[in-house]
Amino acid sequence: MATFYIVATPIGNLSDITLRAIEVLRSVDLILAEDTRTAKKLLSHYQIKTPVASYHQRSRIKKIDYFIFLLEKGKNLALISEAGTPGISDPGTFLIKEITERLGEKVKISPLPGPSALTAILSVADFDVSRFFFLGFFPKKKRKKLFEEVLNFKRPFVFYESPYRILKTLRELDFYWREIYAEKSEPKVVLGRELTKKFETIYRGGLKKVIGEIEKGEIRGEFVVLVSGPYKNKKA
Repeated sequence: MATFYIVATPIGNLSDITLRAIEVLRSVDLILAEDTRTAKKLLSHYQIKTPVASYHQRSRIKKIDYFIFLLEKGKNLALISEAGTPGISDPGTFLIKEITERLGEKVKISPLPGPSALTAILSVADFDVSRFFFLGFFPKKKRKKLFEEVLNFKRPFVFYESPYRILKTLRELDFYWREIYAEKSEPKVVLGRELTKKFETIYRGGLKKVIGEIEKGEIRGEFVVLVSGPYKNKKA
């Protein structure tokens, strides 16, 4: 039986890869990578010489057909994203769906857990995150509706954001918060920038405080934002 491995890779620091991930990436017949350039840097660092093929959210169905053909022939494949755990705001889900629908139990799908910006930010929270919502990357459009929805979750929520929109998103969050909730209330925020990398920064505190700190510094790298709940002092 062939195996399709879902392999978590570092989100910045190459030392965060697991020993099992290295072993599997060396042993499979082909590695499917969201970004082959990023993948080759990682593979070269660990002297992994396994062939690499490109697979991302815009890949054509013919490429997926080829990967499924290889699995049918008994080849073992591994999927990695540009960084972190595949399937969490990264390509992967559609391919897994196609494999399970076409091949069923003929292929074993095996997850190799590891780095994720989502779990990293949750691990340093200073408030209860036993239950939370994950939003992925915040959309560019229809943001008002989403803000209104998440602000009524009454639970913590996490989202990813780019350096180009982080201040816009946080300011909008502040605006809609004050529209829905009492002026005196304010969410706690834990915000991670460049997690695990040389210039890793974690901001924490009230939303306005965090916005002020980001405004003062250099805005670069990907951001992951954790916003507290439950919310109190809701307006009548």
